[in-house]
Amino acid sequence: MLSLSHIYKTFNAGTIHEKKALQDLNLHLSSGDFATIVGSNGAGKSTLFNAISGSFLLDRGSVVLEGEDITFLQEHKRSKFIGRLFQDPLMGTAPHMSIEENLSVSYLRASHSSLFSRVKKKDREFFREQLSLLEMGLEDRMNHPVGLLSGGQRQALTLLMATMVTPKLLLLDEHTAALDPKTADKVLELTRNIVEERKITCLMITHNMHQALELGNRTLMMDQGNIVLDLFGREREGLSVDKLLELFMAKAGKALDNDRILLS
Repeated sequence: MLSLSHIYKTFNAGTIHEKKALQDLNLHLSSGDFATIVGSNGAGKSTLFNAISGSFLLDRGSVVLEGEDITFLQEHKRSKFIGRLFQDPLMGTAPHMSIEENLSVSYLRASHSSLFSRVKKKDREFFREQLSLLEMGLEDRMNHPVGLLSGGQRQALTLLMATMVTPKLLLLDEHTAALDPKTADKVLELTRNIVEERKITCLMITHNMHQALELGNRTLMMDQGNIVLDLFGREREGLSVDKLLELFMAKAGKALDNDRILLS
């Protein structure tokens, strides 16, 4: 479904600020895989997402999605079939536009319609139906500016926008980290339900070790621009956080040193 082959990316090459962000990274996801990703700051997690999304050109390597080589496809064209949520709830929506207008732009882009197309009455009914699934009352506030919503409401709306037309791939970049615990649990449960019901292939970055082992069917751990652990099936079943840290140390040759992760 998704194949990353021998991915390399270095920033500021040849300078004192040179950073080898991705180094010979390989990854294959099958259709319907839900993989969580853990790693310290600078391990390459968000850079990996940027490589998949097309935020920059790779130094070497290829990105193939459902048999199509998208290595050189522009980011805005990939966004039609790759959904992405960021840690900051303010990203992904236009605050001065209404809920309906935000949904319309996202829906028309993902359904490969012209952005100059008109949203029909049946589309608005579909938007209301989808909003009601969030159980936040947003279906009765479709004309309200998105900027008036809380962080949790905006993140839930962004999740809906990214999945309303089922994407080929969904990228979740610590999308609940900036929310309070109660709201984060709500958005995470919405995420789990949507991904499972629609069988969406998904990659999710998290700093929570328990989430990394409980959600989805695979757990990846990154270090120095590469994937050092890829756990699934029996190897992952019943695995404790302590054992996961032991496996990471054995593979990476060092202990995980991120307090945010260790204290989560």
